[in-house]
Parts: sequence; C-alpha cells; structure tokens
Amino acid sequence: MERSDLELVLAIRDAGSLNGAALSLDVAPPVVTKRLAALEARLGQRLFQRTTRRVSPTAEGETVCERAMVLLQGFCALEAELQERKSEPTGLIRLAATFGFGRLWLGPALAAFQERYPRINVQVHLTEQLPDLAADGFDGAIWLWAAQGKQAAQWVTRRLARNQRVLVASPRYIAQHGTPLTIEALQEHSCLIVRENGNATAQRFDVWPLQRDREKTATRVRVHGPLSSNSGELVRDWCVAGRGIMLRSLWDISPQLASGELVRVLPAYAMPDADIHWLAPYRADSPRRIRLLIDFLLNQFQDAPWKVSAAGASRAAPRGLRPTR
Repeated sequence: MERSDLELVLAIRDAGSLNGAALSLDVAPPVVTKRLAALEARLGQRLFQRTTRRVSPTAEGETVCERAMVLLQGFCALEAELQERKSEPTGLIRLAATFGFGRLWLGPALAAFQERYPRINVQVHLTEQLPDLAADGFDGAIWLWAAQGKQAAQWVTRRLARNQRVLVASPRYIAQHGTPLTIEALQEHSCLIVRENGNATAQRFDVWPLQRDREKTATRVRVHGPLSSNSGELVRDWCVAGRGIMLRSLWDISPQLASGELVRVLPAYAMPDADIHWLAPYRADSPRRIRLLIDFLLNQFQDAPWKVSAAGASRAAPRGLRPTR
C-alpha cells in the first residue's frame, strides 16, 4: 500500500461516501471508485460496504483505517522533524529558576545558549516558590529537587547535574572554636540555619540529615545557633564573617571555597538530594528549541563546574587548632 491508498481509505471513512471522499481529495468521483476497487482487488478484501445512502467500513476496512491513521501520523511527524532540522530554531522559551542558582550559574549558561541560537528568545523568572508550570505558561524550570509523588506523574523530570550540600566554616571560626571531628560534635558549635521560604514551623530546619561517603542512610543531627534567616546569602555572609558553621550547596559557595574564605568541615559528610533538575509539564512532543536547551544545559553542567572550582579547597583546620569531638 502506498501513502495515497492510506489517505484514500481514511477520506472515504470520514466522509461516509465516495463523492464526499472525492471532494476532500480534490479528485473526480470516478477516480475514487476506480482506486478503491483496485485496492480491494489487490488486497483480496472488501474494505467498505456500499448502500444507496452510505459507505461504511467492514471489519477489515476498520483495521486498515486504524493502521492507516498511525502510519500517516508517523509520516507527518517525520516530515515535521526533517523540516525543523532544515530551519534555524526559533521561538520563545519561558523558564522558572531559583534566585541563587539562576544568578550564579543558569544566567551565564542561558546567555551562551542564546548567543548560539540567536533566533530563540529566553525569558527567566527567578523565584523561591515553584510556579504551577503548566497553568502559568512556563516551558520548564531549573530546580533544586526532582518531582515526587503526584507531581512526578504530571511532569517530566531530568537531572542536569549532581550537587551536594556540605558543611563549611571560615578559618576565623575554626581558629576560635576548633574543628568538629564527628557530626555529634556539631551540637557543641554555633550553626547557621537557613529557614527556607520564611516558614519557621512547617519544617525542622535545625535538623540536618548528613550522609557519609558510600553509606546509604543519613544520620540526623539537631543543631542550634543564635543566627538564622530565610536568606541563604545572608547566612553565607555570616559564615564568611566567622559566626558559625553552615550547611550549603557547593554551587553556592564554590568561589569562597576556592579563595579560602571558607573551608570544608567534616568533608566526608554531605546532605543528599541536592541535585539540579529540569522540571517541565508533560507534553507528547517537545519543541526542538526545548530539546536543544536541555542538551545544552546537560553539556554545560555535566562536570558540575562548582565542584571543579572548589576542588582542593577542602582543607583540614590550620595546624595547632583544637578539635572538638
């Protein structure tokens, strides 16, 4: 069967008559009659029952029509993809992202992406609350956790890069208060707490789940300190100033680790589930510009550049400082 045969049987079924099919195919009625007769003879099956009032498919005709629809959709999808590859990608991409990661890492990456594809426009909305992506018209979000539960069934999730939340302090703090050697010893220190979303009661932000290298389960330790805030940037400033120990994502503090303003504390421990993810409403066919963006971000972040820039910055406490157990 040829593509024209598939289009013929669907036109007859949809029109319910040979004359109606001829009209939709823009051919003379005798042409439809002749082509249908030739097709049925070639297949050895009667595809349509003819009456004076209506033409309706037989059981074999219904099967042919169902397969014809699938095959024609495949033809159309292939043609659209090939046509898309010939043309330069265009269109608008609307994204949501968190403030910190959006400014430090996503912004420069998107500028490079737009330079590579100058006919694509990118709009980024920075927020600390994940929007209703579909309802608010976003193509996707670059977020710091993956969709779970009911959301996972409605969204597409893809990890763009690995990340860790690590314990850090300034050399000044370590010089004054010593280095904790166990996670239990954190309870003896001033810890700087980020109360995300400004909610002090909905979540225990003063309980840190810390996981040792190659261990599958995390140990939960309750910490305390006189300073806390819903602003991660403010807490980071306090940490650099020597006011306590902080748990923070590597992507956020890699410059300070590289410069020595901050050093790792208990470097064998980290907080799990801090990776960077792509979240998007489910759609059967993602536009080419979206696929290009995801591939670009995967390439940009595949080596977790925040880990590379912070490499070698994890140091033990300066010699002579007292440890705390």
